[in-house]
Amino acid sequence: MRRLAPLLLLASLALAGCGLQPMYAGGSKGEIARGLAGVEVAPIEGRAGWLVRNALRDRLSPGGDNGAAGRYILHVKLDEDLTGLGLLGDDTIGRERFALRARYQLVDAASGEVLLDATSGSDAGVDVVSSEYAVIAAEQRARENLARDIADRIVTRLALRLNAGK
Repeated sequence: MRRLAPLLLLASLALAGCGLQPMYAGGSKGEIARGLAGVEVAPIEGRAGWLVRNALRDRLSPGGDNGAAGRYILHVKLDEDLTGLGLLGDDTIGRERFALRARYQLVDAASGEVLLDATSGSDAGVDVVSSEYAVIAAEQRARENLARDIADRIVTRLALRLNAGK
C-alpha cells in the first residue's frame, strides 16, 4: 500500500491538471441539476410515451420539486417497432425485436429557440413462447426497460447540452 500511495497522488494531480470537472458538482443545488429541474416534459403519445415521460420527470427532478419549472420545454416523439424474427420450422415466429426510437427537442420557453434537436433509440429481444400471456408480459417488460433506457439517454444528452451552454 505504501508503494501505491505516491502513484495515486501523482495520478490525482495529473487529473486535476487536465481540466476535467464533475458535471453534477454541487449535487441537487448545482447548476446542471437546477437546469435539468427547469425542464418541463410535454405530454407524449401512447403507452410507451407515458412510460418515457414518467421516467424523464423522475430523472429531471428526483425530489419532485420543480422550482425552476418552465424554463425549458422538452418535446418527444416516439416510434415503436415490433418485428418478428427467427422463423421456426412450423412457420411461427420464435423471437421478436422491440425497438423504441425517440426524436426530441429542447426548447427555450421564453424565446422559443430550439436548443437541442436529437434522436435516441434502443432495442430489446423478446422470446416468443407458447403462452400468449408470457409473450405479452415480456413485450411489456421490454417496453418498460426501453422507456427507462431512452429517458436515461435523453437526460444525459440534456445535461451535456446544459453544461456546454454555461
